Amino acid sequence: MSMQSILSLKPETLSLPPGISESPSCQRRHTLPASEFRCLTPEDAVSMFEIEREAFISVSGACPLDLAEIRHFLTLCPELSLGWFEEGNLVAFVIGSLWDKERLTQESLTLHRPGGRVAHLHVLAVHRTFRQQGKGSVLLWRYLQHLGSLWAVRRAVLMCEHALVPFYEKSGFQAVGPCAVTVGSLAFTELRCSLRSHSFLRRNSGC
Repeated sequence: MSMQSILSLKPETLSLPPGISESPSCQRRHTLPASEFRCLTPEDAVSMFEIEREAFISVSGACPLDLAEIRHFLTLCPELSLGWFEEGNLVAFVIGSLWDKERLTQESLTLHRPGGRVAHLHVLAVHRTFRQQGKGSVLLWRYLQHLGSLWAVRRAVLMCEHALVPFYEKSGFQAVGPCAVTVGSLAFTELRCSLRSHSFLRRNSGC
């Protein structure tokens, strides 16, 4: 799989035999908005930052990445990002970088280590209009499948507040203890996920 490959969910169009018209319900179904997953580019940075800012400012008072840092990572490692688009509009995204140490440190917040074997997930955010619909879980699953296709990446790691630990555990992450990274007065739990099973699923899913 190419680093920049696009994973599309567009439905296949089926043709009816001559003389048979579609029912109104079928016609409506064919006009539903198409969904698309793809790696992101620096041109997507502003849309990403708007979603991130709205999602995080009200909760923690700060964004994990500022606009310049988003552009920085999308320039260095766009293949470690994934966006979900509806009708061409970004509705959710995840962005990461490579890390080369066993545990996260303060440096891991802003650095990309090209020789690293660990994907550090910096941000997963969903547009407010599309929350409470399961999109975060679906996007995370697709992202892990994508990482599983990158042979240099062996593990995914992230840090989150304690209340979010169950969400990530449902996707296969395991808590490894308190994270050494702090942001102001906020403390985090560090979690990791082996990509071996996701790589197997990817190779056998037909995607």
